[in-house]
Amino acid sequence: MRLEDYIKIIGEETVAQIHAAAQPLREQSVLHINATYHGGGVAEMLRTIVPLMNEIGLDADWSLLYGEPELFRTTKKIHNGIQGEKVELTQEELTTYFSINKTFARYTPIFHDTVIVHDPQPLPMLQYRKKSRPWIWRCHIDSSAPNKEVWETLKPLIARYDAMIVSSESFKRPELSIPTYIIPPAIDPFSLINQDLSPDDVAGKLAEYDIPQDKPLIVQVSRFDKWKDPLGVIEVFRRVRKETDCRLVMLGNMASDDPEGPQIYAEVAAQAGKLDGVQLITQSDPLLVNALQRSAAVVVQLSRKEGFGLTVSEALWKSTPVVATRVGGIPLQIEDGRTGFLTDYADYGTIAERVLRVLNDPELSDRLGREGKEHVRKNFLMPRLLLDWLKVLAQVR
Repeated sequence: MRLEDYIKIIGEETVAQIHAAAQPLREQSVLHINATYHGGGVAEMLRTIVPLMNEIGLDADWSLLYGEPELFRTTKKIHNGIQGEKVELTQEELTTYFSINKTFARYTPIFHDTVIVHDPQPLPMLQYRKKSRPWIWRCHIDSSAPNKEVWETLKPLIARYDAMIVSSESFKRPELSIPTYIIPPAIDPFSLINQDLSPDDVAGKLAEYDIPQDKPLIVQVSRFDKWKDPLGVIEVFRRVRKETDCRLVMLGNMASDDPEGPQIYAEVAAQAGKLDGVQLITQSDPLLVNALQRSAAVVVQLSRKEGFGLTVSEALWKSTPVVATRVGGIPLQIEDGRTGFLTDYADYGTIAERVLRVLNDPELSDRLGREGKEHVRKNFLMPRLLLDWLKVLAQVR
C-alpha cells in the first residue's frame, strides 16, 4: 500500500503531517534490527513501517540477528526478567549472548545514519561497533517492574544508546540517563491480518481449518506463552460453558525466538483435551487470524504482562468486542465499558461474567464493536506510528 491509500481511513491532514515531518529527513538512512521475521507484533509492524519509510523519502533497511537455540533460550529468560520474573543468567548463557552479538555486529553491514535495535536479542551489539551516528533501543516489553539482577545486567548496554523507546509512560525507567520516548504500536488496516474479508471468505477460511460456526466463538490469538495465560483462557471458557453453549478457539504461532512455546502448548493441550468445544491451532496464517477475529462473538486477551498486545487492536478494528486484562499497554486500547472490558489478571469469575454479558446482549456487543473500531482508527493505525517515528528520528538526529 501507498501512504495515500490511508487517506480514505484517516483523512488528508495526517498524511500531510507525515510528508511535512519527512521533508528534513529525506535520504536519511535508517536500519531496523530484530531477531525474527515471523511471529509477534514487532515483525508485523516492521513489514509495513519499513516500506512506508522508503516511500516517503527515507532509505530504510531491515536486518535480522541470526541466532541459535542457545541464544534464544537466554534471551527468553532476559525477556521474562524484564517483565519481572526472577531468573538466573549463567555465565555460559551470557557468554553465548555476547558472542553471537559480537559476530553479528562485526559482519553485518551498518552504514546508516540511524540504527534502531528492537528488544533484548540484539541489544549488546552496539558495544562491538564504533558509534558515530545515533542508535536507538526500542523495547517492546513491559519494563515497568523488571527483575533487579537482569536489569543491572542490561543497564550498561542500554546506556550506550542515544535514546530508548517504550510503548507506555508506565514503562519508563527513571534511573536511565538517556532520553526515553513513548511510541505506542499500531496495526496496518491493509495487511492480510486486517484487510476486509467478505462473509464467504471468512466462512471458507474457517472451513479450511474445520472450525464450525454453529455456536458463538470465543477466541484468543496469542503465542502459546505463559505471559498470555492460555490456561486461564481455558478456565474462563469452562465457566462460560456452564451458562451458555459456545466454542473456544486458541490460535498461537510459534515465534522462532521463543523456545518455551512447545512446552506451554503441551500443557494447554493437556487441559484442552478435558473439555469439549476447544480447538487449538498452531499456524502462521494471517488470513485465519483475520477470519477468526471477524467471526468471534468475543475476543479475549488474558495477558499477565503485555508490552502492548496488537491482537487487541486487530480485533477492535474488526468491530469485535474484546475482554482483556488491565496490564501493560492494553488499557491504552480499551476504555473499560466503552471500547471493551478490562478486568484484573486471574479474576476468572469477573472475566467469565464480562464474556457472558457480551454473548447475551447483542446491543452491547454492537456498541462495543463500533466504539472500539473508532478508537483504533483514531489512535492505533500505521500512519500515526510512522508520524511518531519521524518525530523521534528528528529529535534524536
